[in-house]
Amino acid sequence: MTNASVLPGQPRGAVVSGRATARTINVLAPNPSAMTLDGTNTWIVAEPDSDLAVVVDPGPLDQGHLRNVVATAEKAGKRIALTLLTHGHPDHAEGAARFAELTGTKVRALDPALRLGDEGLAAGDVIRTGGLELRVVPTPGHTADSLCFHLAADQAVLTGDTVLGRGTTVVAHPDGRLGDYLDSLRRLRSLTVDDGVHTVLPGHGPVLEDAQGAVEYYLAHRASRLAQIETAVENGHRSAADVVAHVYADVDRSLWPAAELSVRAQLEYLQEHGLI
Repeated sequence: MTNASVLPGQPRGAVVSGRATARTINVLAPNPSAMTLDGTNTWIVAEPDSDLAVVVDPGPLDQGHLRNVVATAEKAGKRIALTLLTHGHPDHAEGAARFAELTGTKVRALDPALRLGDEGLAAGDVIRTGGLELRVVPTPGHTADSLCFHLAADQAVLTGDTVLGRGTTVVAHPDGRLGDYLDSLRRLRSLTVDDGVHTVLPGHGPVLEDAQGAVEYYLAHRASRLAQIETAVENGHRSAADVVAHVYADVDRSLWPAAELSVRAQLEYLQEHGLI
């Protein structure tokens, strides 16, 4: 049996729907896959004594899931007042328009194409709903439009796909860029060091109890992969596909197409920095 205390970020355990912190409830979408892990985590966020809630990432266009999110909020005595998106990938955002219809809410996102309503999201914005405060933290890299939400009252951060509850995320080249992603990880690390964040509420996978440990692991992992890719190129592996076959030989082949996106981002980064 694996000891969770030695795993990166100290995952809480199995991914389940239910309360995660004093102000958050997870509703797990029924879309498990190699890329989405157990499925998309849709987060209901609210002050305990408020009847208003915010939903982060309604998830795929699955009517049963969307209605379950509404029912879960209502069971907790909450009315959904706003929908937020961490980024535009379909497993997080495809259901947003239908969810907005079901709840009568606006949808706020960084990408104007994903918004329903006049307001978007920008660095430093503080979303205030029913006494709840969520601060927008720009974290481009996985995608150009990726955001996290700092929930200071729970010493937590909702990370979308920037940090997962298990494994590591893809830098979705060409939209995602490795330099941006490394900067975003450092920004998250500063939240753990300077702002007391210790809980990661990810877009996929279990809750992590050691936010700083998770971010440090991600930074170390990226540094290790960069070194491996640099060595692979020096040894004559030039194409992204060839590098994947060499460096990611121990990874499930079904994940190689996603790995190739990250490799392209890493090759671009190494070229930009004159390392290959």
